[in-house]
Amino acid sequence: MFKSTRIKLTLWYMLISCLVSVLFSYVIYVGVNRELVRFERLQRVRLQEWGWLGPEPDLEIVNHARYRLVVVLGIITAGISALAGIAGYVLAGQTLAPLEDMVERERRFVADASHELRTPLTSLKSETEVALRDKKLDLTDARRLMASNLEEINRLQDLSDNLIKLSRLQGATDAVPLEQIEAAMVVGEAVKKVAGIAAAKEIKISSDIKNIKLEADKSGLVELLVILLDNAIKYSLAKSEVTVRAYKTNGQGVWEVRDRGVGIAQRDLGHVFERFYRGDKSRTKSEAHGYGLGLAIASEIVAKHGGTIGVKSQVGRGSTFTVRLPVKH
Repeated sequence: MFKSTRIKLTLWYMLISCLVSVLFSYVIYVGVNRELVRFERLQRVRLQEWGWLGPEPDLEIVNHARYRLVVVLGIITAGISALAGIAGYVLAGQTLAPLEDMVERERRFVADASHELRTPLTSLKSETEVALRDKKLDLTDARRLMASNLEEINRLQDLSDNLIKLSRLQGATDAVPLEQIEAAMVVGEAVKKVAGIAAAKEIKISSDIKNIKLEADKSGLVELLVILLDNAIKYSLAKSEVTVRAYKTNGQGVWEVRDRGVGIAQRDLGHVFERFYRGDKSRTKSEAHGYGLGLAIASEIVAKHGGTIGVKSQVGRGSTFTVRLPVKH
């Protein structure tokens, strides 16, 4: 689709350039030809006034000049059209590249979302069908089935909630509501929210928080840290440690979340903030569950605050996510 569109745009660029060039050449030809006619007329008048007795001068040079003018203008027009075609093809490619990338990302998003939705739905359907065929199904088995189905329903709800949240963040054009907050307060709230899953794996959350004050969306920052902490806990080994740091440097508030978990392969580092992306090696070997939307949401929250987020990792030694946000004085 985009190849044919690129060719069509190129042809339109060439047509417009050709029309402009022809019009420009026509204007030049009319102006020069007017001068040539004037020159020819003056020469004839002078010959009559001076009473030229010899042979009449050959004014064919005027026609020859007119012919050469047409040829030169034609060559220039053809050259401009050719250059316009090349430039138009390149320009069309640059113009369509962001649109092609957006369409490809949306296509991949729909495919990934459909796949993620199909998995729990298939599980729900198959478990229910098997249970309905079982004539010896008792209350205990029915309760077990309902508990399993409820787990899949909760996963679907989490997926839909995250999709809605991500869509709102990407579609929002208004500035985030800012308020004066302290780093320690944000970290404290985030740690409380993940305390349960950390305790289940006997993971210790340690913190080193400097006295940083900044203007930001409090709920957004809390959610950002919850995502990073939850991610760190999921991929950490049991009875390990997750560290949270917050400090100020070069006019920026820096937040670091470090784990000692399975780490991320180098080939996956450039994709971890993409929607639905999950590495196919070290991280998927863990028992962590998710849809690969958390870090995409975190990236959008950081972007709304005018900051940056990055990650450094080594397989088998853990990962460190770093968020840098501007601090307004």
